[in-house]
Amino acid sequence: MADEDALQEFEAPASDDADVEVEREEDAPSVAELDPETRARRDAALRYVRKLGDPVLRAKALPVERFDEKLAEEIERMGELMHDALGVGLAATQLGVLHRVLVYRAHSEDPLTALVNPVLEWRSEELEVAVEGCLSLPFVHVDVERPARVRVRAKDVTGEEIEVEAEGLEARVIQHEIDHLDGVLILDRIPREARKEAMRAMREAQEPIDDRPASAA
Repeated sequence: MADEDALQEFEAPASDDADVEVEREEDAPSVAELDPETRARRDAALRYVRKLGDPVLRAKALPVERFDEKLAEEIERMGELMHDALGVGLAATQLGVLHRVLVYRAHSEDPLTALVNPVLEWRSEELEVAVEGCLSLPFVHVDVERPARVRVRAKDVTGEEIEVEAEGLEARVIQHEIDHLDGVLILDRIPREARKEAMRAMREAQEPIDDRPASAA
């Protein structure tokens, strides 16, 4: 793998009781509709995800050099946390690990895909705008413009070269997670005014009810 100093344990930060929304399949139940067991697993998984303000989210991940059992365990754990958090993608940096590794499952019927050292080789000229959320940005949902189709070269968990051609949601998720590996957040992909509004909404959503202005309660 990369420099040993880049590898950190999956340490859960202090408990955060905020009701964090995540990217979900269109037909997935809302947070309010989750059964207690599913919600408990979701909340536990989200405690491992680094949030806005953590400097690791602005760090550029390092290439993986060793493809061993430890890497396989890391990827398996990432997949489990993503699943429990009801997410569709997760980058290693979101867990405080500076490895160029991401996992995703754009649709519930798809298998989990892991991309190690991913490189975007091609982007379509056609662009699409869609709403994106992020496990690291509680309550933020913003319109982001991205290429509609991409081709990515990467390695799998064993170190074998793979190539992925994706479109639609899969292409968007891959681009979102590669951004994370480069220290880029969706807030960096939107105009200044939209960014200010997103930050305001996030602050207001995290305030205790009693501290909010009457119009926001």
